[in-house]
Amino acid sequence: MISRSQFIGLASLVTTAILISGCERPPMATEQLGYRGTGMEQVTNPRLTAGLAEVHAMPEAAQPPADAVGPKASEVFQNVQVLGDLSVGQFTRLMVNMTAWVSPEAGCNYCHVAGEQLDADTLYTKRVARQMLAMTRSINDDWSAHVGQTGVTCYTCHRGKNVPAYVLTDHPGQPPLAQNAGITYGQNEPSALTAWTSLPVNASLLASADAPIRVQPVNALPIEGRSGATIRQTEATYGLMNYFSESLGVNCTFCHNSRAFTSWEQSPPARTTAWHGIEMSRAVNEAYLLPLVSELPPERLGVAGDAPKVGCATCHQGVNKPLMGAAVLEAHPELKTAAQ
Repeated sequence: MISRSQFIGLASLVTTAILISGCERPPMATEQLGYRGTGMEQVTNPRLTAGLAEVHAMPEAAQPPADAVGPKASEVFQNVQVLGDLSVGQFTRLMVNMTAWVSPEAGCNYCHVAGEQLDADTLYTKRVARQMLAMTRSINDDWSAHVGQTGVTCYTCHRGKNVPAYVLTDHPGQPPLAQNAGITYGQNEPSALTAWTSLPVNASLLASADAPIRVQPVNALPIEGRSGATIRQTEATYGLMNYFSESLGVNCTFCHNSRAFTSWEQSPPARTTAWHGIEMSRAVNEAYLLPLVSELPPERLGVAGDAPKVGCATCHQGVNKPLMGAAVLEAHPELKTAAQ
């Protein structure tokens, strides 16, 4: 039988082991991003980042880019609503690649019924795919401020899965019997999306152009003409900031100057790129994702009955440049309007 002092010593050792096991062991890698003294540096674990290039590699295209000359897809095939400007060669190549990107197991039958004419819209998956193609082209056409000339493809989000692994849905709220205990709005429900904090992830912040994100005032209280952000808004905003950080695998100082978080003048260019990313997410969610609520079957909707929405993690999946910055649009020009 152990003595009380031995028991306390053993308990201390166990507690210490548990605490240490929750930390990442050194050495860590750091990269200075801003001026010295500002604390603007990225901390990474080389053991965790060693295999990222392989995990986030863009697969080889099924065939080389096709010539843009020749008959257009809209002239040869029926019911081509989005890709009619492509040549038959470009159109066929994109269909083959889409199959590998989104439905490698089901193949063409994921969107088309075997034995039916290919122009039939029988399956909802085909109707959704058409909407997603329009969305992808919109991103590549209109959002170069965020995606640059790198662009996106179906694989950027899907990675060989029918449904992207990282989408956002609305919080279902509390069951009626629990509402008397107070409405939590998703707080105190630790999530990987927010680095296991108790902060909520409010998907509506990336689904509505009117949703307020900035909550820090630039002057001391009281704020003239404004009552300030509520605690609920503040929690949602900081939950969203944690979500950004987790999605890109970066620290807060990737976008902010630690001595002046609110100052755009003292922030690195990445913050401007991120702002365009927020606006892009909101635009494509409103135009392309939210309308799918009437098209998708119940099992594809969120627990609150809403359509899945895209966020930073949908494309980035833990790295600050999706697919490690691979220039996917260069290899797949069909996904830009009037591809040449």
